[in-house]
Amino acid sequence: MADKSLDMHALLHCHRCRVIYGDTDSGGVVYYANYLRYFEAARTEFMRDRALSYKEIEGQGLIMPVVECHVRYKASARYDDLLLIETSLVEVKSRTCRFEYRIMREQDGKMLAQGYTTHAIVDLNGRLTKFPEGLFAALQKQSSCPP
Repeated sequence: MADKSLDMHALLHCHRCRVIYGDTDSGGVVYYANYLRYFEAARTEFMRDRALSYKEIEGQGLIMPVVECHVRYKASARYDDLLLIETSLVEVKSRTCRFEYRIMREQDGKMLAQGYTTHAIVDLNGRLTKFPEGLFAALQKQSSCPP
């Protein structure tokens, strides 16, 4: 499984959130799948701040589904922890892009999880397409990999 060391060289975007009770199991530990939800929340804010919001992209008749994801768990997040999610865009191609993430507990800086998601750009019928020129340029500007 390609980890590619998750260097996070790219321009970082930081998103904060607090663990709610509904994100935890009976022991107060964050359920493993919820880390992907944290990735999504951080990526959504990255896109809104640095390129186009997902709402604007959908307005163009396009969506960006996840086609691959990976999470490496390092330590547990717990109910009421304040999390810092760092997001970077590390690869942009004509039809796909890849984001990397690190989740840390803000109180002590402990690394909790890291991972990535790869996204394709598809039309509303699910057909793979190319990024529109303006979105492609905005994403390339935010990427750590030169075009």
